[in-house]
Amino acid sequence: MAEAEGLETATEHERILQEIESTDAACVGPTLRSVYDDQPNAHKRFMEKLEARIRNHDREIEKMCNFHHQGFVDAITELLKVRSNAGKLKVQVTDTNRRLQDAGKEVINQSEEVIRCRVHQRNIAITVEKLQLCLPVLEMYSKVREQMKAKRYYSALKTMELLENTYLPQVYQYRFCQIMTENIPRLREEIKEISMSDLKDFLESIRKHSDKIGEMAMKQSQQQRIFNSVVKKQTHNGNERKLYVASGAVLGPLDAATSEQLQDEEEEYEDEVLTAQDLVDFSPVYRCLHIYTILGDRETFENYYRRQRRKQAGLVLQPQSNMHETVEGYRKYFNQIVGFFVVEDHILHATQGLVTRAFTDELWNMALSKIIAVLRTHSSYCTDPDLVLELKNLIVVYADTLQGYGFPVSRLFDLLLEIRDQYNETLLKKWAVVFREIFESDNYSPIPAANEEEYRMIISRFPFHDTELEKQPFPKRFPVSQSVPEIYKEFKEFIYASLKFSESLHRSSTEIDDMLRKSTNLLLTRTLSGCLQSLIKKQHIGLTELVQIIINTTHLEQACKYLEDFITNITNVSPETVHTTRLYGLSTFKDARHAAEGEIYTKLNSKIDEFIQLADYEWTMTEPNGRASGYLMDLINFLRSTFQVFTHLPGKVAQTACMSACKHLSTSMMQMLLDADVKQISMGAIQQFNLDVIQCELFASSEPVPGFQGDTLQLAFIDLRQLLDLFMVWDWSTYLADYGQATSKYLRVNPNTALILLEKMKDTNKKNIIFSQFRKNDRDKQKLIETVVKQLRSLVNGMSQHT
Repeated sequence: MAEAEGLETATEHERILQEIESTDAACVGPTLRSVYDDQPNAHKRFMEKLEARIRNHDREIEKMCNFHHQGFVDAITELLKVRSNAGKLKVQVTDTNRRLQDAGKEVINQSEEVIRCRVHQRNIAITVEKLQLCLPVLEMYSKVREQMKAKRYYSALKTMELLENTYLPQVYQYRFCQIMTENIPRLREEIKEISMSDLKDFLESIRKHSDKIGEMAMKQSQQQRIFNSVVKKQTHNGNERKLYVASGAVLGPLDAATSEQLQDEEEEYEDEVLTAQDLVDFSPVYRCLHIYTILGDRETFENYYRRQRRKQAGLVLQPQSNMHETVEGYRKYFNQIVGFFVVEDHILHATQGLVTRAFTDELWNMALSKIIAVLRTHSSYCTDPDLVLELKNLIVVYADTLQGYGFPVSRLFDLLLEIRDQYNETLLKKWAVVFREIFESDNYSPIPAANEEEYRMIISRFPFHDTELEKQPFPKRFPVSQSVPEIYKEFKEFIYASLKFSESLHRSSTEIDDMLRKSTNLLLTRTLSGCLQSLIKKQHIGLTELVQIIINTTHLEQACKYLEDFITNITNVSPETVHTTRLYGLSTFKDARHAAEGEIYTKLNSKIDEFIQLADYEWTMTEPNGRASGYLMDLINFLRSTFQVFTHLPGKVAQTACMSACKHLSTSMMQMLLDADVKQISMGAIQQFNLDVIQCELFASSEPVPGFQGDTLQLAFIDLRQLLDLFMVWDWSTYLADYGQATSKYLRVNPNTALILLEKMKDTNKKNIIFSQFRKNDRDKQKLIETVVKQLRSLVNGMSQHT
């Protein structure tokens, strides 16, 4: 067993030794480790085996060295012999080399010179070649600088683009090219900043010149409008005189004045005509647009331009606070806006997409809304119709100007219709002052005409036709006062003033006719009617003036048909047109007459009251004076003279005034009898009062105003007459017996009225009963009065219960 293990170990060691001999030294480690991993003391046996192997190899090496030693010695001997010959050869070679070096030294020098020249020649050729590539680059860069210095930025950008894309790539390796390449973006930014600065200057310039640009554009539009108006007018005339030719167009026959006026206007137009390009240099905006387009930043430029123009639009649309005070304020406002949009229209058509139609439409719609709001606000402050009219003309020219540039302006003409209503209001206020001044200056007496010339002058101012008046000899008197022809003249002036606003509104003749008639109706129904009502209510206007006012309004009402004809002649619209508005003169003057009539009745009654206040009855008198009271006779004389003035009034007015006066007098006298302050009334006072009533009845029967039938006017005093008759006749039995019957003699005597008056007489009798108690007749009368009083009270109580 031990022998077998020893054999196996020896075999393993042999294998390991073979591996060590055949394996690279770096891989010996694992092989040696296997020796130590084996059985204990195996490495000792391995070492022994290894030493034995080494000794075997040493013996083999020694054998090999012994075999080759003689050859080695022979080789050394031969080498020593060659050594001496080699020394000799070295000396010869060194000498030969020295002689060769000395002989080739000059050739070498010449060759080096040739080489240097060739190198220089090559370098020069290369330099020339490179310079030929660099010179165009430098020239182009220099050109860029010169173009920028000359402010030819668009050309400079084109040159930079050519330099950057064509020339610099050929010489990119040089440092100066790198510097140029780095500078080109800075130059572009510099050009952008400079062009943007020019654009800002341009924007500031057009902001300053917008006023002038708009002024010239509106002036051209206005001259064109005048020109077209004259053409239209001459077309309607059909009057073949000389032909006026302007701008290659035959306008038709013109009179000398019109021709001269148009020639003057055309000369002035030619002298002053300036366009936006004449006033503003647009090159900065074109240049800036091209620059930003080349730089690929067009969108930034467009956005900036539009943003700035929006801001400028906001500033332009902001009016001055006192713009409404003068027409110049409005004109400057319109000029700025027109100038702004004229510039935008020019930019729209002169550039490709810097501004678009959508952008200008957006700006215009925003501006239009703002303009309309501003005009509504500021025009509402205008109280002068002339200023409103000038504003309207400005708006028309403004609208026509912008319409010529393609902007929609229909909303402006709608606004003019609103301003027209305001214009009419200012006209109405102005004419209200005019009417008041006419009424204040009128003397309210018929207009005298001393001769034919004065007569014709008056009828030329007012359509008055009266055959009877024409037949009368001079001097004549018109029934109307001075205010009538003045008011009629002012009617025409108002119609002309209202017509001025309706011109150039692009409205049909029918619409203009309707506007004039409505305005005139407002003048009649509001202004004149209000002035008349105010005049009638004034304290200083007396009965004579009121009578004249009624006469005046009657003739003014008749003149309304002539006003309708006047409007028809102006507008050429037939009055038979279905929708033609009629003038409301009938209702206006009728209302004024009614007011004047009512005021006549009021003043007449007031005057009667003044006379009544002068009455001074002695209510306890025993006997009458035998004649009527003085205050009553004065009152009757006043009524007679007053009713004589009423002869020019319509019959019903005079009759109504007379009846009203008599009724008021009768009522006032009845109230005197029944006055609570009058405690006692004697029979003598009743008889005196009866004398006054008799005078009233005589006045009523004298027909102070013609037209009353029978004793109609006397019936105003019937209540007084029956009451006084009842007391004077002392016919109480008849009154009480017939009370309530239609045939009663004292039908108009109210039991309450009789009771009040009877009690006042009873109190008078009580006062005198002390002195008359022994007289049987007085006692009987007192008893009768008491009996009648009781019966009257029962009647009054019965009436109240029945009621």
